[in-house]
Amino acid sequence: MLSERMLTAVVRQCTKQYLKLEPTDDARVPAPVPGQRYMLYMHVPFCERLCPYCSFNRFPFSEKRAVPYFENLRKEMMMLKDLGYDFDSLYVGGGTPTIMIDELCDTIDLAKETFSIQEVSSETNPNHLIPTYLDKLQGRVQRLSVGVQSFDDGLLKQMDRYDKYGSGAEILERISEASPYFTSLNVDMIFNFPAQTEDILISDIEKVIASGTSQTTFYPLMASPSVARSLARTVGRVDYAREKTYYEIVSELLAGGSDPLFEHGSAWTFNKRVPSVIAQAQDASAVPFLPMVPNSSRGGSPTPDQRAMIDEYVVDYEEYPAIGSGGITYLGNRLYVNTFSVNDYNAAIASGRMSLMGSTTFSKHDRMRYRFMMQLFGLRLDKRQFERDFGCTVEQGLPVEMAFMKASGAFDRDTPDELTLTAKGRYLMVVMMRQFFIGVNNLRDQARAALVGEERELVFGEGA
Repeated sequence: MLSERMLTAVVRQCTKQYLKLEPTDDARVPAPVPGQRYMLYMHVPFCERLCPYCSFNRFPFSEKRAVPYFENLRKEMMMLKDLGYDFDSLYVGGGTPTIMIDELCDTIDLAKETFSIQEVSSETNPNHLIPTYLDKLQGRVQRLSVGVQSFDDGLLKQMDRYDKYGSGAEILERISEASPYFTSLNVDMIFNFPAQTEDILISDIEKVIASGTSQTTFYPLMASPSVARSLARTVGRVDYAREKTYYEIVSELLAGGSDPLFEHGSAWTFNKRVPSVIAQAQDASAVPFLPMVPNSSRGGSPTPDQRAMIDEYVVDYEEYPAIGSGGITYLGNRLYVNTFSVNDYNAAIASGRMSLMGSTTFSKHDRMRYRFMMQLFGLRLDKRQFERDFGCTVEQGLPVEMAFMKASGAFDRDTPDELTLTAKGRYLMVVMMRQFFIGVNNLRDQARAALVGEERELVFGEGA
């Protein structure tokens, strides 16, 4: 549709302008703002297999490389403590954070001893959903996100995941067994694979429902430049023309109708409804990733029954420092990227520096756009908060963006207090976030381009 093509072009151009790295000599990230709450992001860049669609910083696993890395990750964490940071939420991403389960547990334990952490979220892969791992994660990790991508054996083989992580049936069984160990178990899925038919997608959705998971995230397949070639070689060339149809299938089957099986938590995250007695016992301001959002189909202000956990990219903390090779920090009006080289990362920490290799500065207009996008991705923009933080209304600060969204029929509620989205608006946010994440992946490509020698060969292949 025309609005989708226009939005894709505009967001692509915007991200090229403000997601451009400049070298930095900063030894550490800025100190915290007194009274502000922060999340800590921690990156573990090791995987047993390098998936063709993934543009995050990751290297083939070796214990020789990983053990000193975890040691330095804990040292870098203490640098943030020395700067005066405290955290009540920790998110561990990758890579595969559970690649060395004992090292991960030691790192989480130190974080909990050092900071006021109330909730830990971590990513993992299906082969780690086994009792020896789950027993150690239980109590340490409240929210676990498992990368499944598809239950279809043919697609799993295309992605080179079948041999390592098991068949769709085996993965489904492991998810069902792992779910009771955690407050929330999220299943990450991908839609719009070139070889994925509508029947395969519907079967994937049915298996998600059968798994008993509390949350699922369906990401559209994204072909950023760094992965476009490997995607075309393994799973095929991405066809964005059918993305909307596939998104509508996902949305309708999971969150459609008068009594949905799942509720939207963001434009592509779906959550089981939380019983009101549990929801009322939790404090949204103290529990990360649990902002109040409207019901997916009815708009308006949320009731306790409509509380939902939000996808990890739409968090209750707009600003956060990131540690580890490939981590991306967002503080104030600055975005920092850590070196993608594990060797350089280890050397930086050993010298008493953080591993910052580049940064970019956001203008006020950029930050307003970022807030607009992130809050609407969570299905509700708080107009009063926007005006308090930026000194102008959203209509005054973003007149072109507001006019486009209104003309496209994106808004369900537009009151002095809030903006919420129609079904069309939710899909436009999928388009916007897909293109934004491609822009972030391009930022990663800029950092990854600095890899040399053995590390470059490990990521790009021999002769790179």
